[in-house]
Amino acid sequence: MDTLTLLLLAIMPMLVIVGGLNDLTTMRIPNWISLALIAGFLPAAVSVGLSPVEIGVHMAVAFGALLVGMGMFALRWIGGGDAKLMAAACLWLGLQGSGMFLVYTGLMGGLFCLFLIMARAQLRPYLMGGPGWVVHLMEPRGDIPYGVAIAAGALLAYPASPLLALFIVG
Repeated sequence: MDTLTLLLLAIMPMLVIVGGLNDLTTMRIPNWISLALIAGFLPAAVSVGLSPVEIGVHMAVAFGALLVGMGMFALRWIGGGDAKLMAAACLWLGLQGSGMFLVYTGLMGGLFCLFLIMARAQLRPYLMGGPGWVVHLMEPRGDIPYGVAIAAGALLAYPASPLLALFIVG
């Protein structure tokens, strides 16, 4: 049972990494990633012994994150895939982990943006012969694949998730 639980708990880190890499290389986060995160949550939550009330709290946090993400999308601050990935990550992180997730995501997003600004200014000429996604990423004033920051924030906050805490204690 512990091996199965461990495999279920690995769903979240694996999928947010795939989402971040996909956003980095294509500027898109496919819906299947967020849907797979949502589908994987309940088996993982039940496997570690999360109560129905705790599962409800996780769902409420995710719904709140989705509403905030929709507002950010409407303001053109983030993409739709970013909003969905953020909400799906909050589903896994719950109330305890989501605060740290938002802090880490903001910090990683700021660092990533600074890196891109410097890379676009200093390295662009050297990278123009690279793969298409690198050339696109180096476009001055181009979009920023914020899924990278969301993935990093989720990975950094995951240890604060009640799912991991229950797995370690149980």
